Amino acid sequence: MSLSEKLMEELVSKTAFTIPIFGGIPVPESVVVTWGIMAFVIVLCLIFVRNLQIVPTRRQACIETVVGGVYKFFHGILGDEGKGYIPYLATVGIYLGLSNLSGLVGLTPPTKDINVTAGLAIMSIILIEFSGIRRKGFKGFLKSFAEPVPFIAPLNVLEVFIRPLSLCMRLFGNILGGFVIMELLKIVAPVLVPIPFSFYFDVFDGLIQMYVFVFLTAIFMKELMD
Repeated sequence: MSLSEKLMEELVSKTAFTIPIFGGIPVPESVVVTWGIMAFVIVLCLIFVRNLQIVPTRRQACIETVVGGVYKFFHGILGDEGKGYIPYLATVGIYLGLSNLSGLVGLTPPTKDINVTAGLAIMSIILIEFSGIRRKGFKGFLKSFAEPVPFIAPLNVLEVFIRPLSLCMRLFGNILGGFVIMELLKIVAPVLVPIPFSFYFDVFDGLIQMYVFVFLTAIFMKELMD
């Protein structure tokens, strides 16, 4: 098998298994990895929230510091009017972080599947528009498309569709690009050489893309709520 054929094989979204109903329902590998991430997070939550005390232990203090830091970060962007959205944004951030890091344990990152990134982008844009409607009311939300001047309303409407596309393609493109480079390195020089690059593409770049996604979502929400 040639180098290009091996690379194309890695880029194809693989089917993990097929549910034998309705003629067979294929379940992509990205869905199975997502289920594993969900189970991992649930187990961690059950472990970390056990035996919470008024006077926190060292472990509890560490957890409270992390949670407090995340809350402070998003609250600094959204303010009091957007604090109800922080749990969702934090959850998406945790999922994206673990998804992008899953390559370190030999799994294929779910964010390499454009269906996953598109789904996340659509969910984010729904939340963004909902936050604007909830804050301004439906009439005020529609009126905002004609601000600051009415003739740019078509551009503001177009932006509603551009935002999810930009969120989706930015996340998908960066994760896919890193994945392609790592696969090429593994094929060409499988011993030792890919290790330092893995720290960049799987760790640094993966966490940066998680940060950018949730940060931009929060920024877009703030713009509509002002």
